[in-house]
Amino acid sequence: MELLRFTTAGSVDDGKSTLIGRLLYDSKSIFEDQLEAVKRASIRKGNEVINLALLTDGLRAEREQGITIDVAYRYFATPKRKFIIADTPGHVQYTRNMVTGASTANAALILIDARNGVTEQTYRHSYISSLLEIPHLIICVNKMDLVGYSEEVYEKIKQDFSAFAAKLDVKDIRFVPISALKGDNVVDKSDSMPWYEGGTLRYILENVHVASDNNHIDPRFPVQYVIRPISDKYHDYRGYAGRVAGGVFHRGEKVMVLPSGFVTTLESIDRAEEVLDEAYPPMSVTFRLADDLDISRGDMIVRENNVPQINQDIEVMMCWMSEKPMVSGMKYYLRHTTTEVRAMIKEIIYKVDVNTLERIPDGHELRMNEIARVHLRTTKPLFFDSYRRNRSTGSLILIDEGTFNTVGVGMIV
Repeated sequence: MELLRFTTAGSVDDGKSTLIGRLLYDSKSIFEDQLEAVKRASIRKGNEVINLALLTDGLRAEREQGITIDVAYRYFATPKRKFIIADTPGHVQYTRNMVTGASTANAALILIDARNGVTEQTYRHSYISSLLEIPHLIICVNKMDLVGYSEEVYEKIKQDFSAFAAKLDVKDIRFVPISALKGDNVVDKSDSMPWYEGGTLRYILENVHVASDNNHIDPRFPVQYVIRPISDKYHDYRGYAGRVAGGVFHRGEKVMVLPSGFVTTLESIDRAEEVLDEAYPPMSVTFRLADDLDISRGDMIVRENNVPQINQDIEVMMCWMSEKPMVSGMKYYLRHTTTEVRAMIKEIIYKVDVNTLERIPDGHELRMNEIARVHLRTTKPLFFDSYRRNRSTGSLILIDEGTFNTVGVGMIV
């Protein structure tokens, strides 16, 4: 079955964890022991009904405060599709956690409290979703039961969000009025909102088209590992293992190896004991080439007439994740696909006010959870595409040289 990764985002207490709990509960994707544990926890907290948010709020601090702090991943499946959910925090100070959870998502669920309408946090999460090139946004207007299931309230929120979304580069935006607490339009159609003619949230998740989300135009294969097995059966075997990051590779076609620029033939595409005719994202395979070339981890196999950009000077949209600010001139380890190099911050070009999308010409330092356009210089050339064109070859992370913590995530522009 096809896999859909989606993330949830919204302001504090918009009902993200409750929505995920309701989705799992009504889809019958909860084990009996899990349900019993949640029932006992709900009784201890004095809840009259089962608190479905406890299914995802796993940290003790989350349960005590009633908020989401860490990114919680949950897995479930329906007869049509498999799902991986990233339940991300709503607090401003946890923006970095939201970026982490959303980085691999096909879709984002943006929750809006029907009583409060569109807020600054809605703008923040929508902008970050757009920055991360999440192809599909599903705007869930939650807590409709608290506004009398009013169509006017729903339409006003839809109108306000659409006005802001016109500034974003998002391909697909859908709206659905729900009540996560009552279950309206989550899995089952609501009788309380006969004016809504669209599908339920689960129907949308099951049917949103994600097959074309990956780049199938530009062939990119970052080499992860060179396979030379010690075996009589495979004594002449030399393979290059990795995950296809873009395009479609065909057995027998001409390919180019970067950075050497040598051209050879893709002799075989292996997966376990199977030989494939083609490979495409996100398949993990092993390439065998017609010629013995000097290839190692960090090299990239592409098509001769379709090569990525090659440069040491790179501009990225950077989200800073460290309590220690980023300052021009500082040096970090940079990880891009399977390559690791050292990099220096040449310039902070401008910051972005994620609530208004205004550019702030403040090039001194970048603090935690801030987003800015940054100029990097690497010690050797990288092979990359813009993030808009390919999320795999257009993304990178910065790592602190002393602590080895990830301190920044970047989208190449």
